[in-house]
Amino acid sequence: MTSLDLAQQRLREFAAEAAGISPLYEHLASRAAEDPEVADLLTAASPGSNASGELLLAAAHRLVQAEPFHQLSNYYPSLGGTYGADESTWPLFRDFVLERAERVRGLVSSQVIQTNEVRRAALLYPAVAAAAKQAGGPIGLVEAATTAGLLLGLDQYSYRYQTAEAGQLVAGPAKAALGLHCALELAPGAVLPKLPKTVKVAAKAGIGVAPVDLTDEDAYAWLEACVWADQPERLRLFGVACTVLRKNPPRLVAGDPVADLAKAVEGIDAPLVVISSGSGLDLVPALSSLGRPAWWAAHEDGELRLVRVSDAGVEKTTLATTEAHGQRLVWR
Repeated sequence: MTSLDLAQQRLREFAAEAAGISPLYEHLASRAAEDPEVADLLTAASPGSNASGELLLAAAHRLVQAEPFHQLSNYYPSLGGTYGADESTWPLFRDFVLERAERVRGLVSSQVIQTNEVRRAALLYPAVAAAAKQAGGPIGLVEAATTAGLLLGLDQYSYRYQTAEAGQLVAGPAKAALGLHCALELAPGAVLPKLPKTVKVAAKAGIGVAPVDLTDEDAYAWLEACVWADQPERLRLFGVACTVLRKNPPRLVAGDPVADLAKAVEGIDAPLVVISSGSGLDLVPALSSLGRPAWWAAHEDGELRLVRVSDAGVEKTTLATTEAHGQRLVWR
């Protein structure tokens, strides 16, 4: 398979992923997959990076951000556009990226997709609350595989969980700047979780391969560009969460989230609760090697799990199944 064949395959895969979720990105990715000139732009990705078709769309989004008066912006709700995808969208997009081919290639070769989905905090909150209850006091909160540390603001956001059994369950600070909504359903035989109004956090830290400084304008703009352009509510939530974190930035450590986890927890004396979302990591060996009790609230593989590591061993509990971006929990 040539590099172009691979790029076209990845664009088709991304179009399928976007189907029913992002009409704009499904439209653009499916057409890019059948256009060798446009698909070839994705071949600039670093070898071995496993870059998805999403990277090409993010690069284009970044360049449209930089030229907000271009006609293509009419199709980008993130920039105030109100047009739905029509017969003019693809020709405009095609001309736009090919006319800026070197800039597109530069972004594709130097950047990676950074997913900062703050709505996932609504999935993690019940697990972190359960860990804090078991810990019996303020916790040290650590995010593994972080980018910008948005999930570390978990204790500063408010939550509204919509249930069929009890209406709306409310948690988090009453006057939080950011409010998150999540559907909460019950699996057969399950009962609603008891959610505390607050989770007390004594210290915070995050660790990731390349943490992002939210005060860096270029880095921040790339994170915005990674939000799908026809999902302005996600972009709004991202912006508010960044504003919250900038007021009291958590300590972010560059390193391997597994091998260097001990670096992230240095100086944290409170009971340790590590969170992760969509990381694909197994943190149990790293947590076991710390030589202290720890909890891992894991949103991984469509499930919310709470793992407790102590001298007595490892205890794993699956709390719920989830939707990827934080829209829904099915409690077990």
